Amino acid sequence: MSEGDASTTRPKRLARVLGAQAALWLPALVAVLSVVTGIVNIGSMNVSGPLAPYVSPTVEQTVGFTGVLTGFLMMAAAYGLRNQLRVAWILTVILLPVTAVQGLAQASQYSYPLVVVSLVSIPTVLANHRLFDREFDLSTAQLASLLAVVGTQAYGTIGSYVLREEFTGIQSVTDAFYFTLVTSSTVGYGDAIPATASPEARLFTMSVIVLGVASFGVALTTLVGPAIEARFTNALGIMNDSTLDILDNHIIVVGVSDLTEPVIEELAAAATPPQFVVITRSSERAQEFRAKDIEVVVADPSDEEPLSRVGVERARALVAATDDDAQDALAILTARELSPELNIVAAATERENAKKLRRAGADTVISPAVIGGHLLVQSAMETGDMESLAAQIMDVPDEDQIEVDEDG
Repeated sequence: MSEGDASTTRPKRLARVLGAQAALWLPALVAVLSVVTGIVNIGSMNVSGPLAPYVSPTVEQTVGFTGVLTGFLMMAAAYGLRNQLRVAWILTVILLPVTAVQGLAQASQYSYPLVVVSLVSIPTVLANHRLFDREFDLSTAQLASLLAVVGTQAYGTIGSYVLREEFTGIQSVTDAFYFTLVTSSTVGYGDAIPATASPEARLFTMSVIVLGVASFGVALTTLVGPAIEARFTNALGIMNDSTLDILDNHIIVVGVSDLTEPVIEELAAAATPPQFVVITRSSERAQEFRAKDIEVVVADPSDEEPLSRVGVERARALVAATDDDAQDALAILTARELSPELNIVAAATERENAKKLRRAGADTVISPAVIGGHLLVQSAMETGDMESLAAQIMDVPDEDQIEVDEDG
C-alpha cells in the first residue's frame, strides 16, 4: 500500500471507529437523560412546551412516569447494542423518537438536552446499522416464560377493568394494570381490592394471584437463572458465552506449563494488556487465574469446541508452549483447521520436535533448549553484546536448530 493510500485509509478507519463508538454511547446517554428528566418532572401535572395544545390531560399527568420507563428501556437497549444485537438496534430506533417527543412534552429546562441528544443519536444509530447483526436467541422455555408473564398481566388488566364495578379503587385501565401488577407480584398494597359482596371479583383476584406467582417464578428461573449461573461460572474460573462472544483480535494461550506461565504473566502485566484467554484442563489452575482477573476456559485445548468458543477465527495469535509437544501439535492442527490465517507460535520442549510442530501448522517455533545453549556459550566465553546475541539467536537456520535424521 502506498503512502497516499495509507493516509486515505486511516481517516476512514478512524471515522468508522468513532461512528461505532458514538452509536454505542449516544443511546446510553439518552437513557440516562431520560431517567433523570423523568424523575425531575415526575411531579409535574402540566405541560407548557410547544406540544401542549396537542397533549391530552392523561398524558400530561403521566409524562414524567413514561419518561423514566422509557429511560430504563433505553438502558436495556444500550446494553444490547454493546453486544451487537439486532433486536437492540431496532428497539433503539423505535425509542429514540419517543424520548425526543417526551422531552418536548416535558418542556422543562432539564429536558432540552434529552431532545438534542435523541435527535443526534437517530442518524448515528441508523448509519451504523451493519454493526448490529447478531441474533438474540431465546430458548423455548425462556420464550414461554416471557409470554406467560405478559399473558398474565394482560389477563389481569383486561379482567379487572371489565369487572371494575366490583372493585374498590379501579376506575381506569391504568388502575387495572396497577392492580394486576401489585397482585401478581404479591405486593398487594390494599388500595385496589375486590368488593366484599362480590364473589366474582374475589375469585378473579385469586386466579390473578395464582397465575402471577407461577409466571413470575418460572420467569425468574428461566430468564434470571442463566445470569446467576454465569456468576458461578466466573467465580469458578470459567468464562460464560456472553463474555466469550465479545473477544476479538485477542491472543489464545493453549495449556499451562512452566513455559506458558511467563507468557501469561507478561501479557497480564503489559502497560496496555491485550485481550487474551487461557484454555486449560486444570480447574485448580483456572481458579488461580481468575483470582488474578485472567480470563480462562476449562477444557481440552486440542478439541474444536473450546477453540471455537473462544473465537479462534477472530483471534490474532495462538501460543502453544506446554511441556507436551504431542499435545501442542494436536492443538495447533485443530486451530489451523479452524482458522487458516491465524498466527501460531509454539515452543518445542524437545528440540527434535520443532520441525514436527512446523508441519502441524505453527508459523513460528522456538526451541528453548537452543536458546539456552546459545546463552550459556556466550556467558562462558564472555564475548559479544546482547544485540549480537539476539541477532544470532534469531538467524539460526532451522536445520541447525533441529538436527533430526530423515527417519525422525
